[in-house]
Formats: sequence, structure tokens, C-alpha cells
Amino acid sequence: MADWRAAILGLVGLAAGEAAAQQAAPAPVLPILARFPLTGAGGDPQTAIAQARTSDQVSLTIGGSIQSSLGPYGDPFGTRAFLAERGITTTITYIGEGLANLRGGLRRGVTYGGRLDTSLDVDLDRLAGWTGAKFHTDFFQIHGHGMSRSYVNNLTTVSGIEALPATRLFEVWLEQSLFDDTLSIKVGQVSADTEFAIAQSAVVFFNAGFGWPNIGAVVLPSGGPIYPLATPAIRVKYVPDPHLSIQAALFNGDPAGLRRGDDTDPQRIDRSGTSFRTSDPPLLIGEVAYAYTLDLWGEALHGTATLGGWQHFGGFDSPRLDSVSGRLLADPEASGVARRFRGDRGVYGIIDQTLYREPGTEDEGASAFLRLSKVPGDRNLIDFYLDGGLAYKGLLPGRPNDTVALGVIYSRIGPAARAFDRDTILFGQGTGPIRSSEVVIEATYQAEVVPGFTVQPDLQLVMRPGGGLAGEDGRRLKNATVMGLRATINY
Repeated sequence: MADWRAAILGLVGLAAGEAAAQQAAPAPVLPILARFPLTGAGGDPQTAIAQARTSDQVSLTIGGSIQSSLGPYGDPFGTRAFLAERGITTTITYIGEGLANLRGGLRRGVTYGGRLDTSLDVDLDRLAGWTGAKFHTDFFQIHGHGMSRSYVNNLTTVSGIEALPATRLFEVWLEQSLFDDTLSIKVGQVSADTEFAIAQSAVVFFNAGFGWPNIGAVVLPSGGPIYPLATPAIRVKYVPDPHLSIQAALFNGDPAGLRRGDDTDPQRIDRSGTSFRTSDPPLLIGEVAYAYTLDLWGEALHGTATLGGWQHFGGFDSPRLDSVSGRLLADPEASGVARRFRGDRGVYGIIDQTLYREPGTEDEGASAFLRLSKVPGDRNLIDFYLDGGLAYKGLLPGRPNDTVALGVIYSRIGPAARAFDRDTILFGQGTGPIRSSEVVIEATYQAEVVPGFTVQPDLQLVMRPGGGLAGEDGRRLKNATVMGLRATINY
């Protein structure tokens, strides 16, 4: 309870301190900036011109609906229009994909996976006269098999929809906006990857690492409060002007909770997404994002700079040290119980910049992103993460809503984990290899067939899966080559 009280005080202090600073100081004089386009991924201004039309990432509001192509069958009996007039919006999105591991990894193989997402959004002002209030919930029906789990065994999951088959509640929250929408408070079951650490230029990619920096998914309990496991939280967001946003959130620190019996998979522990845990040591996340405009090549082009960090108040095991002082976990005479560290933390930074706009267009051109994150190396498997890439929307003539992209992910194994590998060799408990890092290179092309329906071929090269894990022969797993094809339908 003391950890929760300290975290709540920190969250309230952050929000109050920022608000007080804005009131005490005169408003800064901002340069005249070009008009920002419509809202981008994560609810911030869209500064990346090459943001994709569809995505597996829940941070993106998918552009377009197949309803427009269905004629009178798009809205039978006018039901959707009737509900929309009263502030009720329903969205159904299906993502289906086939993936093939052509070589390397654990073994060759083919998988099919799908995710049906049904969401409900209610504008409570329009429906019931509750000014500034919104309600949201969504459910997933996930089916198929995971490529990373079954065939590649890598750190950065090949697909952003990969999860164990289940029908589960994802998010359910209530948001209240105040002071002319400059301040909002969200309470309920929330996923961190809907608003934090988002690169708009990266939402087109298959690999889950491009959504939420994989360093968090690997080191946080149960993978952190991200797809497919949201958790109870409170989020405060302050937007003093259209260019600056400051937000902080307090999450229950373990979406699935303690392991029960022999089953250690958090998705099996919380099969339905209805655990609603509130008793675990909390996770506090804060982020500042600034949307700006640069004069590049004689044109005003938008970008976003983001700086964030998190603090977890729970306990974390050392990858190398035994709980008995002076002993190493690899020592046959050690207790086998890892040294326990109190708390964990991380920082991240993102630059997301439009580089080129097609002449005479509003939303065609190239944008690029660079994102990095760092955590302590004495208690985490990964201690440094970096990804970056380039996306181009409307590259081919006559295809204004297609997006092509190339991206790279680098995940470095921490020094304590690398030292453990060396220790196992020293004590005769193994022969190697010593893990170092994992690199993923992805190339993808998203083609819009009609609004709300996209088809997307994809190619990924996974170098040193798992950071250099050993296979059954004792040698490093070979580099994996994965091809995929995804179809997304939004209604």
C-alpha cells in the first residue's frame, strides 16, 4: 500500500506541478506553425505524413470504413446512422494473416492468425448531456497460432496480433475532459500502448516491437500493460496548446498477477481479460510530446519529439547473482534463488519527422522515425533498445493511400545476462553461445483495395533470434526469414 500511495502522490504532483507552472508563467510565444492534419496515432496531432491507413496497433484510428463500398447494405435499416446521431459508435475490425518461416529459427513452418476487434465508443455528452465525458470498451477474439512462439523464438514478436487463442476483454474506461479540453482524466482498464511511446511512422509494420518498444514487453511483469493484457489504471493528460501534451498514468504493475502452479504464461492466467487486479506493485509512466514544424527544402514539414520514462515499484530478479552474497547463479553450489532488486525504471525518446510532401497533396510523402529506450543492465534481460525506419505514402502513381516502409529493430542483451552465459561455461554448466543482441529488418507494403480494406505483404529477417539462443544442437539459432500476407477489414 505504501508503494501505491507514493506512486499516487507522484502522479498527482506531476499533474498539479505542470498545471501550476502553466498558470504561474506567461504563455510562451510560439512560432507561427502550419496547420496540423487530423489526429494521429495515440491521440496526438498527426505529424507523420506516412501514417498508415490500417494497423494492428490499437493506438491508430483506422482510416476509412468498408461501409462506404457496400452501398445500401453498408448500414442496414440506418441503424449505425441512428446510433451515431446519439453519440454511439461501433467499430468492427478483422485482421487475418498467413506467415511462413522459410529458414532459420526453431524450425520451418506456416501459421495463420486472426484477430476480430469489436469496439464501442459513447459520447456521453451527446447521449446523456454529460459534458466532456466519453466511454470506450473493446473485445478481442483471437485465433490461430503464433509464428514467434512456435517457429522463431525471438524477442521481438513477428506479428503485432500474435497472442494465445482467446475471447477477451481488452479495454474499458471512462474519460472526462475539463477546462476546454486542456485536461483529461481516464479511469478504467487501460493499455499503455494506446497512448505512450508511439511512433506514428511505425504503425504500418507487422512486428510488435514497432508498436510498444520491446524492451518493456520483455522486462516488465507479464509483459507490461500492453496488448493483449490491459490493466486497471488512471491516466491524466494536459494539453495547454495544440503542440504540447503532457501525460502520466498509474497502472497496476502486473496485468496477470502471481503465477499459479506450473502455468507461467500470463495470457493463460488471465484468459478473459477480467482479472481487474489492483493489488500489485504499481507502474508509473510519464511522457512529454511536442509537435513542431521545420522549414525543410523550402516547405513547412511537421514532426514530433517525445521524451518519456517509467518506474516500477515491484521486485526484479538479477539475471546473474544468487541471493547468497558472493555467489553466482551458475555456481552448482548456489541456492538457485536470484538476488532480488527493488524497483525498475526506464527512459525512452522518439523523433518522428515528415521529410517530404508530394507536391499538391495534403497526405502523401515520406516520414521517418527514430526511437530508443534504456533500462538498468543489472536486473533486465535487455538493457538497450533502438528502432527506426522510413515510410512513404503514395509512392506509386495512382495509389495515394498505399504505404511502403522499411524498418530496423535492435535489442541488446544486458551485461548481467551476458555474464551469466559466460559463468555457465566457466562452471561447466554449458558450452555457449553467449547471447549478444537481436536485430530485425522488416520491409512491408500496405495496399488499400477500397477504403477500410487493405492487403499487405511483408518480409522480415530476424538475426540472432533470442539474442543468440542455442538450438537443440547447442549452436546459435540460425537467422530466420519470415514472409507474410495480411488482410485488414474495417467496418
